[in-house]
Order: sequence, then structure tokens, then C-alpha cells
Amino acid sequence: MNRLHDPDRRHFASDNYAGVHPEVLAALAEANGGHEKAYGYDTYTARLQEVLAGHFGEQAHAYPVLNGTGANVLALQALLPRWGGVVCAETAHINTDENGAPERVGGLKLLTVATPDGKLTPELVDRQAWGWGDEHRAQPGVVSITQTTELGTAYSVAEIRALADHAHGLGMTVHLDGARIANAAAYLGVPLRALTTDAGVDVLSLGATKNGVMFGEAVVVLRPDVAPGVQYLRKVDMQLASKLRFVSAQLLALFETDLWLRSAQHANAMAVRLRAGVEGIDGVRITQPTQSNAVFAALAPGAADLLRESYQFYDWIEGEVRWMCAFDTTPADVDGFVAALAAAARAA
Repeated sequence: MNRLHDPDRRHFASDNYAGVHPEVLAALAEANGGHEKAYGYDTYTARLQEVLAGHFGEQAHAYPVLNGTGANVLALQALLPRWGGVVCAETAHINTDENGAPERVGGLKLLTVATPDGKLTPELVDRQAWGWGDEHRAQPGVVSITQTTELGTAYSVAEIRALADHAHGLGMTVHLDGARIANAAAYLGVPLRALTTDAGVDVLSLGATKNGVMFGEAVVVLRPDVAPGVQYLRKVDMQLASKLRFVSAQLLALFETDLWLRSAQHANAMAVRLRAGVEGIDGVRITQPTQSNAVFAALAPGAADLLRESYQFYDWIEGEVRWMCAFDTTPADVDGFVAALAAAARAA
């Protein structure tokens, strides 16, 4: 088959634009051939349990799934009754980018809170955590946070611990959407367990696709008593792959070695390089802290349109644009983008 794209061309729209890490592709090839039991009864999925227990504790149990939206819906469904509500930031991915799936498929209510930086605090949670016993209102049962947030910011360990303590004190549980948890761990210099199990998180959506995997994430139940029936809900939600070994093999490639961390560290470093390069350009204003692999900025009128003649990237909120780096972003990619932005800013 003829190649349909330029393999040397990279953009800054999303880490989802990146291909598959060569080590992950090699793991897929290694898992291929012969017959293995289907639906998660294979040796790769069994080994994944051992590996993720090493990251999150012996009590953790992982359920590989097909994608991040499915992971979030499954996790929230497992934590809530049909009348339950989820307190989350307005900017949370479950609210802005999952097309109502948590509510339509999950059958739950999102109770959103405006935040300046994408992060919840105990005080912000209290704006929606009320009304228990009122049959006219969805009953708040889960606090869901995103790490890193949709604005590229990272919760510290102390911030997650404070939220978890507050939520548990209210009789609520905590879900962490960890689509980019690797980038947060790399930025903060802490192990995955510090941001999850040890900080009081109950259920984790463990991201992988944005960090070099072809497809697949995992729901990791960190406190088994709070999320019964996940194995049944995974099938109901159409997230149980028959050839699950190929999801598990990819996750093993990331988490059995330090690939998850190496890739995230590189993507973060490219974002730091990008920010440093654009900060001195007239008409460019950085709008958020750079705490992951994302740079958010506001541009002079017309500059964004000129820049899009060469590079793809997303408009964000209230005039912001978002530039994302990935595991395969190179220094030359960043420098080329900075030069194109400088030219666009001058022309605008």
C-alpha cells in the first residue's frame, strides 16, 4: 500500500495526532501469532495486573478498555447509582469533549464548576456538593478531576489529597481522569502511586493513547469496595475487546518499563522549549502555566490564521489557542514552528 501521509511532518494540534511508539509496535508484534484466550483471559492481561499492582498497590485491579471516553463512562458508572451526580470542572474532558457520553450512556448527571485554571478545590466542590435527600436534584456522589487538566495544569499531590479528604468526608468518592497522568508525574517528579492510591483516589482512568499507544486505556480500581460490577459494566458499555491481549500488550510496553515516563518527559521538555521560543515574539501572550506537554497562548489578530497555513492546532477558550507536543516531537519541529509563528506575528 502506498503511504498516504508525510511521516516526517508533525503538527501541534494534539498528542493524539502522533503515531505509535516503536516500542509499542514491537510489543504488538510480539503478542501476535498463535492462539491466546479471548476477552481478557490471556497471559498478557494477567501480567498487566501484576505490573499495574506494582505502580498502584496490590489492591489495585485493572480493566483494559478501548478508549478514554469509554474508560471515563465505565469508571463513573461503577461509582454511582442511576440518580448520581458528578462534580467536575466546566473544562473537564468529560464535560467538554465526550459529546454527552457520561450522561447519555452513563446515565448520570454532570455538576460543573467554573475554575480559573481547570482545577477543583474543596471550596469549589462545595458549590455543587449539596442537596442530598432532595429528590428533585441529582445526588452528588463523585468528584472527578483531570490530571493534567484541559488547560495543561497539574494537580499537586497535596491538592489531590485535600480534595480526596474533603470528598470522602462528604461521603463521596474520587475519580481521576488520567489521560495525561504520565505528563503530570513527569512534571512533578513523583511516581504514579503518589498521585492516585496514596493521595486517596478511588478509581483511575489510566491514559495511554496520548502517550504513544495505538489504542487502549484502562480503568484501575484502587479501592475495590467502591466500584462493584466493573467487569459486567465493561461489557455493557461495549468496552470489552475480544482480542484484549493486544490492548494489554501495549499497556505492558508502557508500564512494564519506564517508557511511559520517558515519553512524557520528552513531550513535556518539548513544550518547555516551545514556550521559551514563543515568549519573546511580539503579539504572543502565554495564558496558562506550562506544566505538561501543552502550551496555551493568545495571538495577535490574524496571526493564528497565517500560522495555520503551515501547522495545525486548536482554538481553545476565549481567544486562546493550544499547542501540544508529543513523544515524537523533535527540537527541530519546535524550532520550525517558532520561526513560522514569528513570521506570522510580523505579517499580522
